[in-house]
Amino acid sequence: MKFNKWTLGLAAVGVVSLTSAARADETNMVQTALSNTTISGYVDASAQFNPGGGGSVNNSPNYNFGNHANEISLNVVQVSLDKPLDEAPWASGYHVDLWLGPDASALGTSTSGGDAALRQAYIALRTPIGNGIDWKVGVFDTIIGYEGLTSGNNPNFTHSYGFNIEPTTHTGVLAVYHATDWLTAQIGVADQSYAAGAYSAAINGIGASNNRNGNGALSTPTLMWGPTLTAPESWGWAKGGTLSVGTINTSGSAGATSYYAGVTVPTPIAKLKFGGSFDYLNVRADANGPGTGGGNTWNVAGYSTYAFNDKLSLNLRGEHLSGDSVLNGGAYFNTTAAGLATGNSNNAADEITATLQYNLWANVLTRVEIRWDHVEHGNGYASTSSTGVGTESEAWLIGAQAIYTF
Repeated sequence: MKFNKWTLGLAAVGVVSLTSAARADETNMVQTALSNTTISGYVDASAQFNPGGGGSVNNSPNYNFGNHANEISLNVVQVSLDKPLDEAPWASGYHVDLWLGPDASALGTSTSGGDAALRQAYIALRTPIGNGIDWKVGVFDTIIGYEGLTSGNNPNFTHSYGFNIEPTTHTGVLAVYHATDWLTAQIGVADQSYAAGAYSAAINGIGASNNRNGNGALSTPTLMWGPTLTAPESWGWAKGGTLSVGTINTSGSAGATSYYAGVTVPTPIAKLKFGGSFDYLNVRADANGPGTGGGNTWNVAGYSTYAFNDKLSLNLRGEHLSGDSVLNGGAYFNTTAAGLATGNSNNAADEITATLQYNLWANVLTRVEIRWDHVEHGNGYASTSSTGVGTESEAWLIGAQAIYTF
């Protein structure tokens, strides 16, 4: 520890000790480092009822990031620490999202699989090239998708089919460049995110050893890129509309490629907005082990929002999912159920969701939702009295959600 002459002079006459001065200096360093850090987060709880079909935890659609069939539940508590980038050309900062609660284990980033996990933890940097390139180094949310992990930022309580065939988080490096007011581009590299037949959000996750040949993650990296176009002010009522596309590719014989396109469309009626998304997942052969084969799954979704006033809105979503392999369809079609045994390919599912949202209390988002799911071939869902066999082609959900944001 290096002290200035004033501190050394005070120590010489016994006014202060060097030990206390060192501790004070360290405290000031910590306070300086944290002076621009903000703490925020939310508490997410819900109640879910599945009348008729979809009552089994194993055989209901993956409505949420976790599965809470027929229960009142705490979903997740998120605590965020954030020091955003300032306007300096060589700015630096960081961001951390900590998840606590049942959905934390579903995230897949907990080393012990418990109810505490990291969602994001990255260093933020800027390099003064062009308009400035912003970097994320660490664990960050995926760059594709109409919906995200933060439920309160999504139009509906339950997640879409499209969300469930996308990755969630990556461990790597991401560069973001704001070329103009209407064009933003992202490009990054991450550890392998597709292994053993499914996306893995695990921190430093590099898949099973047989999928990377013992050569480490960078022998089969995940590469990602995608631009976003935003309609400028000169577009009148269409200003703020967006078009985003992206590709995420995990190389190797056990890899997969995701293609995504999403659009948000304002209308001349200020209270009414539309949106849409398209997801395509291609899984290469042997992605779930030698000889298991690959396949393709695609999903198209449409969204609409009508804001009656600044507190009340109605959000609608409709989807169609199609998969030509058991590997990709199993998450939705219950391949162990009657009529959906291994080898039943080219299955499809549809869903319609209506969500009424009202902000009655300060900082609290409240929702009620009804959802209908339908499997087009066979019986994809268990009834409330059945736990192992699909007896229903339809599944219903009635849900309520409350989120407090701090």
